[in-house]
Amino acid sequence: MADVAWTDDLPEEKASSAGGINPKFLIGGALIIGAVSLLVVAGVLSGGQPFITVEEVLSRPDLAGRTVQTSGVVIGETIEFQEDPMELRFTIANISGDMAHIEDQGGLAEALHRAASDPNAARVPVVILNQAMPDLLQHEAQAILTGSMGEDGVFYATDLMLKCPTRYSDAVPDQVE
Repeated sequence: MADVAWTDDLPEEKASSAGGINPKFLIGGALIIGAVSLLVVAGVLSGGQPFITVEEVLSRPDLAGRTVQTSGVVIGETIEFQEDPMELRFTIANISGDMAHIEDQGGLAEALHRAASDPNAARVPVVILNQAMPDLLQHEAQAILTGSMGEDGVFYATDLMLKCPTRYSDAVPDQVE
């Protein structure tokens, strides 16, 4: 039989890579870090838009045609839904973007109620195409919209999220005034 002896000696080529980091892992790690960084930057540049108030949407003609995010309170009596073709229309009234002001009014539910009841609050009509009638769309719900202001004074929304103050106690999203 042949004698077998155990040694800790590695061949020359394996000894150099065993003590260091394999270059394939370095390159792979750098690619992963680069891809994640690119996704973060792209997300911030495309979707990192601040919420603006209804007053600002109405007062800034330079926003016409540009995609923005806004938030307002739904005026229930203005809700209209047509099924063929699908078209949802309603009006939103301005709510403050200042959390301290909202708290001074007694919280979000009270701020939404006051804004919906105020005939002098800035209001903008909203049109959303090709979307079903949302269950939470009701009087005094907070509507968070992404879309653009048309030349005709109508906000054409592509995305709608609703918060009902009786079901959610979250505060209004950060807005820029």
